[in-house]
Amino acid sequence: MANENQYKWGVVLIACMAIFIIVLDSSAMNVAITTLVVELNTTLSTIQTIIALYALIIASFMLLGSKIQDILGRKKTFLLGLLIYSSGTIIATLSINAGMLLLGWAILEGVGAAMILPATTTIVGSSYEGKDRVTAFGIWGGIAAVGAAIGPIVGGIFTTYLSWRLVFGSELVFVLAILIFRNYLTESKPTLKWKDLDSVGTVLSIISLVLIVMGILLLTKPQNWEYVAILFGSGAILFAIFLLWQKKRINQGLEPLSDISLLKNRTFGLGNINSIIQQIPLAGFLFIIPVFLQQVTKLDAFNTGLTLLPASITILICSLLGAKLSSVLESKYIIMVGFLISAVGTYLLGGVFNINTQIADIIPATVVFGVGIGFLLSQLTNLTMSAASNKQETDASGLLNCFKNLGYSLGTALIGVLLLLGIFSGLATGIESSGVAGNMSTEQIQSSLFNYVEKMQTDSNQIPPQLIPQATQIVDTTISSAMRQTFNVLSLILVLGFITSIFIPKIPKNENS
Repeated sequence: MANENQYKWGVVLIACMAIFIIVLDSSAMNVAITTLVVELNTTLSTIQTIIALYALIIASFMLLGSKIQDILGRKKTFLLGLLIYSSGTIIATLSINAGMLLLGWAILEGVGAAMILPATTTIVGSSYEGKDRVTAFGIWGGIAAVGAAIGPIVGGIFTTYLSWRLVFGSELVFVLAILIFRNYLTESKPTLKWKDLDSVGTVLSIISLVLIVMGILLLTKPQNWEYVAILFGSGAILFAIFLLWQKKRINQGLEPLSDISLLKNRTFGLGNINSIIQQIPLAGFLFIIPVFLQQVTKLDAFNTGLTLLPASITILICSLLGAKLSSVLESKYIIMVGFLISAVGTYLLGGVFNINTQIADIIPATVVFGVGIGFLLSQLTNLTMSAASNKQETDASGLLNCFKNLGYSLGTALIGVLLLLGIFSGLATGIESSGVAGNMSTEQIQSSLFNYVEKMQTDSNQIPPQLIPQATQIVDTTISSAMRQTFNVLSLILVLGFITSIFIPKIPKNENS
């Protein structure tokens, strides 16, 4: 019946709109980096931090957001998350400085998304079975790819011709649509009370992940390196304590924040590891390509988005194609192929960057990269969730989305740091070979030019007047070299993903469809 069919896919409709606006932010705002630096009077590192923290806050609060479903029910958790998310969207739209953008985008939207994402995963997972379930997750993952696909061009259009603020403002339209169609969502019966919530585990999980990523972000400035080991080490220790605390609560028969026994399942554990590995290059790609295009080739936000569009469309097509392929080919092999193709794409990209690079030089390799990422996106969610029983779906979705967003945050932080470190160290070589130092020390010029890079080459006051004629060539050459090195690292990360995917167990066809 028509009404039944409408209701049947109505759940996916809601889930897709929610996931769409969440992934739209990062991909859309990456092309607006230069504009954000100028209009908010900030730096490249600060914008990198905000982008990384958006994904980090999602990851840090994901386990809590997932557990709240058991206390409030899936539908109420989803709608509460939507309310928090929309309040952040309003603040981000009205931002007048980086601090306000951090509050609205990274913190409030991040917390809201941490409640929305696991709810959509469990709602979709519990609403469908068999082939319908595979199709539903394929559509869900495909729409996530759509958000990533059209994000750059949407961000480019708004930023260049209207305002970057409309990227956030337009999301309120989707929030309104979700509220209108909220009756498609079915509520789950709460199984826990607030007193059952593992508050100690919640604090440990949030603080540990924040410390780890913040430690990586501090690598961008050498003067902060002394704090890196402290933050990263403290975060790693606290995360280990969190795991031990969860194990203790499980052994005592108490409700843990998350059922970490799921990680013992080989399929689930490797699925999460591969999700993290896949997200790191994707996040790094979406962050550093716009940096190069806007700093070296001097493209505006629209043309930056246009350059990324072929790769984005390829990701979308291949994510949908991958969902179809899973009916005839084992998911494990599609994942292995996805990692290999992605690695080839990043390796090819590493060879195209120089001061004379044009858009046409970049696009072919980005398309190859997109093919591989599309295949990975189509498989990893369903494969990982297939390892969890119906009783474990809430915990499984929380862990999966936590690790995926942690991977994205690590990708933005780690790859962005590698690029900036490559630029910083490369500047010294460029200065010495150019012979422009004169009476100034290499360190002074290096610091001046790095600040020039941090301002996206929009503020010539960052460098001494006598160096301005040579500054652009030195900076552009250094950025090009750093891009090559960074993409070579991305290739190695993807090869690591291929190696780990070899150990994923085969799933019988009747469990995978």
